[in-house]
Amino acid sequence: MIVHHIPRHGSAIEPCFRIALLLGIAAYWLPSVVFLVLPIWVYLIYRNLFNLRAFTATLIGLATVAIWMMVFHYLSLFTFPFSLKENLWNWLPTGSLLFAYIASTISRQNLRVR
Repeated sequence: MIVHHIPRHGSAIEPCFRIALLLGIAAYWLPSVVFLVLPIWVYLIYRNLFNLRAFTATLIGLATVAIWMMVFHYLSLFTFPFSLKENLWNWLPTGSLLFAYIASTISRQNLRVR
């Protein structure tokens, strides 16, 4: 929803940072959620909003969460079990829902233009 509400000629830097931050936090429970950044980048490329600054903002957002996870793990506040193979099947409903949403949004925008 954050990406969908970016104005056509606006800046996508802050929304990309917020999206990466939220996906990084969600990746604590489901690490494969990080892969949702790729379809978001494709959507931004489609809307001509993707640039190097938006790419860097997403990496900084993910790095911020990763650094805090390392700090919390070092202080032994909680552990971070990373198992991509174990949670891969849990990602399929999330990924398919995201792809369906992006496809419906693109088709609705194309119908409005015509």
